[in-house]
Amino acid sequence: VHTRLSLNKTVTSRSVSHPAPPSFRPLSVSSTASTNNDGILIGDKVYSEVYLTIDNSLIPEERFSPTPSMLDGLDLDTETDLRILGCEVIQSAGILLRLPQVAMATGQVLFHRFFYSKSFVKHSFEIVAMACINLASKIEEAPRRVRDVINVFHHLRQIRGKKTPSSLILDQNYINTKNQVIKAERRVLKELGFCVHVKHPHKIIVMYLQVLECEKNQTLVQTAWNYMNDTLRTNVFVRFQAETIACACIFLAARALQIPLPSKPNWYLLFGASDDDVKEVCITTLKLYTRKKPNYDQLEKEVERRKVFLAEVKLKAKGLNPDGTPALSTLGGFSPASKPCSPNVVKVEEKSPNPQTLKPVKKDPDSRTQINKSPHNGLRKDVKIGRNSRSGSGSRSRTRSRSRSRSPRRQ
Repeated sequence: VHTRLSLNKTVTSRSVSHPAPPSFRPLSVSSTASTNNDGILIGDKVYSEVYLTIDNSLIPEERFSPTPSMLDGLDLDTETDLRILGCEVIQSAGILLRLPQVAMATGQVLFHRFFYSKSFVKHSFEIVAMACINLASKIEEAPRRVRDVINVFHHLRQIRGKKTPSSLILDQNYINTKNQVIKAERRVLKELGFCVHVKHPHKIIVMYLQVLECEKNQTLVQTAWNYMNDTLRTNVFVRFQAETIACACIFLAARALQIPLPSKPNWYLLFGASDDDVKEVCITTLKLYTRKKPNYDQLEKEVERRKVFLAEVKLKAKGLNPDGTPALSTLGGFSPASKPCSPNVVKVEEKSPNPQTLKPVKKDPDSRTQINKSPHNGLRKDVKIGRNSRSGSGSRSRTRSRSRSRSPRRQ
């Protein structure tokens, strides 16, 4: 044993004594990088800092009003209905895909986060919903194929339109939809900065009920879970911490089942939740049950109307009409012939025939054939017309005189 220890010591001492090769020497951070207010200075370039923490997933208050959709003309009620409808579609598609509830919840939270940085007018909420549930299935380690996701959404669209369910045809439309879903998934990752982790209150609810010694009441646990799943349709998960949402769901479940909980002081103060936050979460969740069911067709028409309006505004800014033709500032501002001081008018009068000057010429029946056979130059035309008319009249007079002179001879 002593020999082995001595050998180990000698080996370690040798390994420490020899210097490492230059390529394997660690770079000291203090010598090559320094922090700055705008980012991190590495060498001569400044790089922005990346924070991959769960606290970074909460959206600041100034981004809630106005949202990108409001800036594009959608009102708050229409945007709220679109969020509710998108989350409902994700939930229904997750059930048909047999995804775990955690994956469906993650997809709904990603859906909310994305549309606080992008507009419903510029991005199809159905394509984004497909991308969110496809991405969430990978995050929660229950991946599904893109084809299966598109099939499920196609089936839900048929049920929504009260049509006979039919299989999806693998044509060019399917290929285009698949490409759109893949691009939308990349766009979601880019907009969220690859910070796609979601902290769900499922386990937190059970843990808090264990502290309150109410975990054996399965009805209370299930009711709190139901409130939490319904809260996913609102923007609560991007505004408050998961601990606050868990406290609010337990509070609503206890009030609905009339189960008394400590109130002096309130029990949720023990878990770091404030009165204002719990009340705000409860009010937002209860408002969900008083809203009318969103109409898919009306929302789609409203979004399409805003798309057309924004397209017209862009064309007007570029000086174009809705059909793509150049817009005219005045009635005759585009035509060069309507401007008397334009040099193009002089060239037209000198070189090209003007229909207004040819009208009196067309009245003469003898000169019609001569005008059609004349060259395009207007000046030579007038000269030739006059010569042809004189020669024509001379020839006619000569023939008449000959005929008159010959007639008596024949008699």
